Amino acid sequence: MYSVSSEQFNDLVNKAVSKLPKTHLNSLKNVALLVEDLPSLEQRRKLELRNDQTLLGLYEGVPLSERQGMQKVLPDKITLFKIPLEHMANNEEELAEQIRHTIWHEVAHYYGLDHKAISELE
Repeated sequence: MYSVSSEQFNDLVNKAVSKLPKTHLNSLKNVALLVEDLPSLEQRRKLELRNDQTLLGLYEGVPLSERQGMQKVLPDKITLFKIPLEHMANNEEELAEQIRHTIWHEVAHYYGLDHKAISELE
């Protein structure tokens, strides 16, 4: 486990976001990017996660592919979970890569990709 301060973690998040392809980054509209220590009980229940399952990030919203002309939707939300991400890393480089990969994964959900499509792209 590699632990960093909240400020350092946010810096790594900002660097990861800046590395997203500009075409994808510029198309993100009305999306909040949040950092929490751990997923809430409500989030875990909603996803039906067992106690032994880890959640690194979560996209909550209406994917672009499902909006079909909706004009008014609540902001989408991508949440990164700091403690589980730290548990996946042994050093800053690994943590930065976990953050980058998790953001990419959740942004893919924003664009409407499911886990199978994301795995194929990876």
